[in-house]
Amino acid sequence: MRLAIFDLDGTITRHDTLAPYVCGFLLRRPWRAARALGVIPALLGFGLGLCGRGTLKAALMRSALGGVRREDLDRWTERFVTRLLARGTFAAARQRIESHVRAGDHLVLMSASPELYVPAIARALGFQEAICTGVRWRGDRLDGRLATANRRGAEKVRCLRELRERLPGEAIAYGNSRSDIAHLALVEHGVLVNASGRARRAARLAGLTCERWR
Repeated sequence: MRLAIFDLDGTITRHDTLAPYVCGFLLRRPWRAARALGVIPALLGFGLGLCGRGTLKAALMRSALGGVRREDLDRWTERFVTRLLARGTFAAARQRIESHVRAGDHLVLMSASPELYVPAIARALGFQEAICTGVRWRGDRLDGRLATANRRGAEKVRCLRELRERLPGEAIAYGNSRSDIAHLALVEHGVLVNASGRARRAARLAGLTCERWR
């Protein structure tokens, strides 16, 4: 049995997932749309290099989804995941996941996207576990601030090291961005998919395999 670790956005899915998740929810509750404007200061700060992706992510969730009941988000998550998996994933990614499932490998979905929907995607695809960015709640209502570090870059490296201590043995990992190269280089078989030319060059220097998935 091998450990198989997959990134989500751009690796399994054809696009980012958080923005469609938030926008889809707001389309069904248009009276909340004005609240989403609260993300603008963080968006400007991110563009100017004054804050990071985690700050921007938390600002988006707090402004657009803050105060929403867990049961309402759970219902939307079920619809969102069903639609995403029906037409928003790479066929090659699904085939690779299925091959690992058939082989009896231990599958882990490791994503910077939030726990609002990543565990549901993992369960639907046959993963044994999900590692993703945690979010805070106030009782049964979403706060939106992050409960963990943003699971990206150096944080993925840290999570991978902890994972391999817990599950030793041969591992293969898949990612799609330059920020994924650091953790892909720590496993026996690192695969960078659908990456830019610059990322592919860096990946090859790190001894990784580059693939194009459709």
